[in-house]
Amino acid sequence: MNTVMSKEFKQKFYENRDETGRFTVVSFRTGRTYFVEPIGDGRMADWGSYNPGTGNVENKKGAGKFSGSVEEKESLITKENGFEKIHYSGIGGSPFSKIEELDAVYPDKVN
Repeated sequence: MNTVMSKEFKQKFYENRDETGRFTVVSFRTGRTYFVEPIGDGRMADWGSYNPGTGNVENKKGAGKFSGSVEEKESLITKENGFEKIHYSGIGGSPFSKIEELDAVYPDKVN
């Protein structure tokens, strides 16, 4: 992305981060900023701890409070918002390995 993000966009992007899971990564090597947005189905994940006494999976305190993702239709990472290169790491893929792969094609920043 070669446009400078407005203050308003950044404020909207970071709003309610616990619920949306949105964050940015700044490369120390190149100085490029990568916007990350977990895409999901909007429902809470099924996770917890196995209780051998009951044989059930029991949620931890606070489970179900946040989904940690947005539905694709709610994504802010769009061409309309100025993003030229949009990449997906895939289900179960790490955004960090994708960022490393993308960042590797750019030269080191000059201090």
